[in-house]
Amino acid sequence: MNAIVLLLLGLGAMMLGYLFYSKFIAEKIYRLEADYPTPAHTMRDGVDYVPTNRFVLWGHHFTSVAGAAPIVGPAIAMIWGWGPAFLWVTLGTVFFAGVHDFGALWASVRNRGQSMGMLSGSYIGRRGRNLFLVVIFLLLLMVNAAFAVVIANLLVSTPTSVIPVWGAILVALVIGQLIYRWKVGLLWPSIGGVIVLYALVLVGNSYPVVLPDPVLGMSPRSAWIVLLFLYAGIASILPVWVLLQPRDYINGLQLFVGLGILYLAVLLASPTIVAPAFNDALPEGTPSIVPLLFVTIACGAISGFHGMVASGTTSKQLDKETDARFVGYFGAVGEGMLSLASIVCCAAGFATLADWQAIYSQFGGGGVKAFVDGGDNLLVQGLGMPAQLGSTLLATMAILFAATTMDTGLRLQRFVIQEAAELAGFRVGTVAGTLIALAVCLALAFGAGSEGSGGMVIWPLFGTTNQLLAALTLAVVSVILIRKGRNPVYTLVPLAFLLVMSVYALVVQLGTFLEQRNWLLLGMDLVILVAALWVSFEALLAMRQGREAQAGSGGDAADGGQP
Repeated sequence: MNAIVLLLLGLGAMMLGYLFYSKFIAEKIYRLEADYPTPAHTMRDGVDYVPTNRFVLWGHHFTSVAGAAPIVGPAIAMIWGWGPAFLWVTLGTVFFAGVHDFGALWASVRNRGQSMGMLSGSYIGRRGRNLFLVVIFLLLLMVNAAFAVVIANLLVSTPTSVIPVWGAILVALVIGQLIYRWKVGLLWPSIGGVIVLYALVLVGNSYPVVLPDPVLGMSPRSAWIVLLFLYAGIASILPVWVLLQPRDYINGLQLFVGLGILYLAVLLASPTIVAPAFNDALPEGTPSIVPLLFVTIACGAISGFHGMVASGTTSKQLDKETDARFVGYFGAVGEGMLSLASIVCCAAGFATLADWQAIYSQFGGGGVKAFVDGGDNLLVQGLGMPAQLGSTLLATMAILFAATTMDTGLRLQRFVIQEAAELAGFRVGTVAGTLIALAVCLALAFGAGSEGSGGMVIWPLFGTTNQLLAALTLAVVSVILIRKGRNPVYTLVPLAFLLVMSVYALVVQLGTFLEQRNWLLLGMDLVILVAALWVSFEALLAMRQGREAQAGSGGDAADGGQP
């Protein structure tokens, strides 16, 4: 089978989903109002609450949610064949991820920009809220600690990416000043920013940066991890317009151009898919496809982390409620397109089936390396790009995706800490909350493993926790819809599927961790399992109460006290 067919089928399905299904959800289910006063206006503070152009905000949202996971997850899941991965990414994006991201954004906007954790208190109850915050905190901890390690590993293995990755920060600072301080239109800063970023890729390819060993007594990887957290801490404190918004916007443009280059290479090279559609020669030790496929591919099909971004930072910057369809649903489509690119690279980027099998000789063998190597081969074949340049481009793409997720994730972790403190009866300031978040992440990274490897210790639970959080987010949105007398089936179906698969995966992993005597993961697995089941029970009670209240009122309920 030609890879072009796979590419066009995937892109076509996602575009149809955005044009028709998202329009139906926007008009009939969420019922967006163009004149609804969003928190960006009613609570404007110039730091977190800032009305933002929808294209700039889409760039922030897309690049914040599209970390390394939508590349890594599908690349690992290819071991079961490209067919299951393709179907889950495509159908998941259209019917699951888009509705989830869109719904979390809408629900937060209708409730003063509150996070999903706080919303769970309003719509599910105090106990549900407290347990929800536990799951959120653990997920953000996994994201921040693990992504720092992923980025550090790529900076060490691909030193040609160092200059474009860190140079992107300077480009973003300049663009932020141009747009917000000097009121320059989007067009020329966008064009200039993309040109400069790709020029930096060329410079970096010619001048790789390798840190000395050791650096102040640390290995190069450890030094990169510390520098990454230092950057993320500063970025999470600055007003969003200074760095977060322009960085995410210009990265979004650059990364979309990168995807376009990769897709063009596929069209010109017209490669044949060498990977099997369904792999019946699985290596020993490969887990069952059910439920592991649906938690291995989290980001790219549906991800609970997206709900945290949508309700944590994006909702506070939404200019008009009607922008939520483009920012939320199309943001999910953007990530689906990235996962589709990962699948194509891993399925058609190798010369023979034997080459593919050499990569997928064991579960987890595929990953960023399979994406970079496969994509590099496609760029060489399709565009005649020098091999090293292709690797630099793809590694830079992966790092920028992961880095934007990391700095947004640290800001969100600070929000969670502040919300938990508020519930406990005291106040934690911005700087103090950031320092606490940094301390916890660094403690995990360096306390649970040498040279920062501790950030990857909890990775096996990342996908499962991510999907559980998506299910719990859909539970909150479903309760809101039920209270408003609207049809919740479009959120309840993905909710039920994710809950079953995630709980199933947690139970399977419990046995694995017990056999391995991995007490850290075993304990975290139990905490997450109990919290998820408890929140689900509370959500079911809230849904029943909402139906009873709606039956008694006979009308559309108010939006969390909002006009």
